Amino acid sequence: MESTRSKLIQVLSINNGNFISGQEISDMLKISRSAIWKHMKELEKDGYVIEAKRNKGYRIIKSPHKVSENTVQWGLDTKWLGKSIIHKETTSSTQSIAHQLAMDNAPHGTVVLADEQTAGKGRLKREWYSAKNKGIWMSIILRPKILPYQAPQLTLLTATVLADVISKELKLDAKIKWPNDIILKDKKVSGILTEMQAEQDQIQYIIIGIGMNVNHDHNEIPDSIQSRATSLLIESGKVDITRLIQSIFVQFEKSYAEYLNQSFSIIKERWESYGYRLGERIKLKTFQNEQEVILSGIAEDGALLAKYEDGSIQKIYSGEIDWFRNL
Repeated sequence: MESTRSKLIQVLSINNGNFISGQEISDMLKISRSAIWKHMKELEKDGYVIEAKRNKGYRIIKSPHKVSENTVQWGLDTKWLGKSIIHKETTSSTQSIAHQLAMDNAPHGTVVLADEQTAGKGRLKREWYSAKNKGIWMSIILRPKILPYQAPQLTLLTATVLADVISKELKLDAKIKWPNDIILKDKKVSGILTEMQAEQDQIQYIIIGIGMNVNHDHNEIPDSIQSRATSLLIESGKVDITRLIQSIFVQFEKSYAEYLNQSFSIIKERWESYGYRLGERIKLKTFQNEQEVILSGIAEDGALLAKYEDGSIQKIYSGEIDWFRNL
């Protein structure tokens, strides 16, 4: 359910700096004038500069340049995603918080955001370096009415969302490395971690974790991964993190609706347009072995299509791609 604070922010933002009376706000939100005043004080604590005048009402004359529940919801044009946001300055992992919230019946579209993660993680329990105020570290709670075997499709959907936003808004040549990495100039800029709680034929919830290096300079990327990692700052210049998060939310809602209404085929086509080294020979490592294959695309269920030397094409559901070597 959308919070009163979120509704207040929506009312103030659409007035675009013009005064709106306390009575109008009270009537629209069904809250008392004293409750409005308390919400305004909370916004001021977050860095908003609010002007209040008798017989005129309230208006926002300055907004803070930081990521928070309030700043992300300010002007956010979504129907359900991000209407409930839990923001932490520092946390071990947004995924852990999101799992607890989901088990406590947090609604579809709830988001956990952090300025810093001290124990961020990626696929296969790998550590994810999450510098303070430098990137996007967030987890989205979804309650899709799909079958459990379809859950990996949401990882691929999320990858297309990130590639779309980076490509269209920052004019960068984003690519998707199967299944969950966003690549710029052969270096990783973002990763996705999808976790699920489900029964045999029903999903209780899915957590989509997104980590993105945004405003790291070269010195802020650990030496151990500099040859493999980059940031949006390095590739394009400084980025407004709050606006980027909002763009991701808007695009995610759009793509999610397309997925539910038109099936995975539309996401598959979009994913393959961004596919990293699609049609090229790479080294694929699975639990069973390590072989050179040609990446042929992805299947309707989201599996990787690998073409082997004998011409056969097989579906791969779990594996690692060695994509830094010239094979």
